[in-house]
Order: sequence, then C-alpha cells, then structure tokens
Amino acid sequence: MARSAHEATTRHLGAAYPFATEPGLGGTGAFVGRDLLGGAFTYDPFELYRSGVLTNPNMVVFGQIGRGKSAFVKTYLWRLSVFGRRAWIVDPKGEYGELARAWGVEPLALRPGGTLRLNPLDPGLGADDREEATRRQGELLASLAGATMDRALQPAERTALELAVDDVGRRVAVPTLPAVVDALLQPGADAARAVRTDPVTLAADGRAVALELRRLVSGDLRGMFDGPTTPGVDVRGHAVVLDLSALYHSPALGVLMTCAAAWLQASLAGGDGNVVLVVDEAWAILRNLSVARWLQGSWKLARSRGVAHVAVLHRASDLTAAGAAGSEQVALAQGLLADSETRVVYGQAPGEAAATARLLGLSDTEEQIVTRLGRAVALWKVGDRSFLVQHVLSPLEHELVDTDARMRPGDAA
Repeated sequence: MARSAHEATTRHLGAAYPFATEPGLGGTGAFVGRDLLGGAFTYDPFELYRSGVLTNPNMVVFGQIGRGKSAFVKTYLWRLSVFGRRAWIVDPKGEYGELARAWGVEPLALRPGGTLRLNPLDPGLGADDREEATRRQGELLASLAGATMDRALQPAERTALELAVDDVGRRVAVPTLPAVVDALLQPGADAARAVRTDPVTLAADGRAVALELRRLVSGDLRGMFDGPTTPGVDVRGHAVVLDLSALYHSPALGVLMTCAAAWLQASLAGGDGNVVLVVDEAWAILRNLSVARWLQGSWKLARSRGVAHVAVLHRASDLTAAGAAGSEQVALAQGLLADSETRVVYGQAPGEAAATARLLGLSDTEEQIVTRLGRAVALWKVGDRSFLVQHVLSPLEHELVDTDARMRPGDAA
C-alpha cells in the first residue's frame, strides 16, 4: 500500500530533521559553491582565524589533473580580492596569466638571461631590523646552497656564509647574491678575525658554498636573481604573479621557486598582511630537504606576517614521496600539512585513497568518497569539520580558468 507524501514548510522540516545538515562556516567570506549537504559554502581564512574557527590560515589543495583544483584556486583568489585580499602567486607553469590580466597587471616572467631581476635578499618594504634581515638572508642562502649540494651545510660552511652575508650587509644597504659570492671567495680580515682564523682558511671553508651559489650569478641560471630588483616592479596591486614557466623542466625549479617565494615574502615586510601566497606545484620545493626546511619555517610564520599560504599538489602521496621513508624530508613535508588547518581534496585515484586517508585523518566513509568525487567537487577538511563542496563558476570565470583550450579542436594553439 503506497504511503502518501508528507508535506511541510522548510521551517518545520528543519525541526523535524535537526541534524541532517552541517551548519556551515557562516556567511562571511568568498562564495566557493554549494555545500552538497545544504546551503552555500563560503570561506575566508582571515575571518575564520579572527573568529577562532581556525588556529592558522594555511591551506593545502590536492587533486588529480582535470578534477578542478586549478579552477578552484584561481576563482578563490579572484573572489577574495573583492574583500581586499591580495594574491601573490609562484606560478611554475605559466597558468595564471589570464587571471593577472583580469586584475590589470602583467605577470613577472623570469627567464635565464632575461631583463627582469628580483633580488631574493631584499630586506623588504619598511624593514628596519638589519639583524633580523641578515638572519633571514643567511637562512635562505643556506637553504639554496644545501639544495644544490644535496646535503646540509657543514658548520664551517654555514659560518663562512653567515659572515659573508653580515659583511655585505654592513657595507651596502641592500645585499645581492653576487656581493655575497664575492665575500665568500675573498673574505675580509675582520670576518676571519671574528672566528679566530685567517682569510685564506675562511675562504676555503666557504668555497664550495660560493661555487654553488655562483650558478645563480654567472652560470646557466643567471639573469633572474643576480642583482638588484628591476626598478618599477610594483607589488601594491591586487596580484603579483611570478611566471617561472621557462624553467618548468629545469632540475633547479625548486631552488628558483624558493628564490621567488623569498622575494615575495620580503616584499610583505612592513605591509598590512591580508595576502594569500600560492605556491603551485609545491612538490618541486618539497623534494629538496634544505628548501623544505625553509618553506616550513615560512608556513609557521604565517600568522605573524598576515599571510595565508596555499600549497597546490596533485596527491597526498607527494608528501611522503619527498624523501625516503622515515626521513627528515618526509617529516618536514608532513609538518607542512600539520601547519595547514584547511585541506581541500579533489578526486584521487583509487590507489591513493589509503595514503590520503592516513595523512589527512579521513574517516572510512571519507576515504571511499575521495575516489568517487566528480569534477569540481571536493572534500573540505576545515579544522575538525568536513564538507562536500561543489565549486560553481560564473561565465566570466570560465574564461579565466580554462586550461583545456589546447585539447579542443578548433581552439587557438
């Protein structure tokens, strides 16, 4: 015998089924799409941090190619700009050009031997603490040298580098890589005296580091980070996009991305925060132990700098693939995840489900869901809460995020 349907208003239905839907994150923030368990879904890391929903503003986004993660990241940045948030992007594939031009800015395209230079040792806008700037510069260069040498610096090497950075910082207002390399190769008497040695011995201690850093100055990577920042570079607009696509297939991509990110972060000094800093293809940085250490340190300083970091990866196993099982490299990559309280997971291959569940702490049901998500649908983990969100695009945004044009016959190449 068929049962008649029960009719009720939505007001009464909410009382009849009080636990059927998630209350959401509130109505403050940029619209992302539809919460498939009820209502609209909005997100703003700065507002959620201020309201105590999040304890850090960082995010990691995972997704196979073609599942919609790039479209989400681009529109997320575009929509947040309405609320006064700025987007600074390390773009290794050159995919953010249309978005930048929609904001009225041109991407900063870095090429070996090109005309645009960014000085990763810039102290930053409004920075007035020379000791802190010197420390930051030394840590960055130690990370870069360690990455290219594929090992940690020895105490004598690190000391020689720190003394070279300090020496250059005392002589010029803004250090550059060539000046530091020269100071390593030919240290002064004062620097040697500070560690009770002589200039010849100190030069020998720092020679390997100098020769590695010299690649960015005079080698195949010259012409990008080997001098003062090109005059006229403006970081005050809605967006700054650093296009590294000319180096995408270079083994040094992670080192170059680190230089680019360091320059962006230095530019934040003295600013008002409210910046979303995106590191796309973050696997390129994580596979180098020294620069992974540097990146994790940057992630931990997010709150004090007013920066919400976004790391974009294909799959959760990229974190464990950063090094050997149980290595410091894997621990650092997983630490980056621990310092990102928002995790957005687009469709994953069945073989990735177990690793994704283990690393992100998914329930059995969520582990099954991430392999069945359709295009533009993601599992959001925000703190200890979970949401299924379908990303929605406007007609204008379709043009901004279209990365498949070359795959369709008749489209421009």
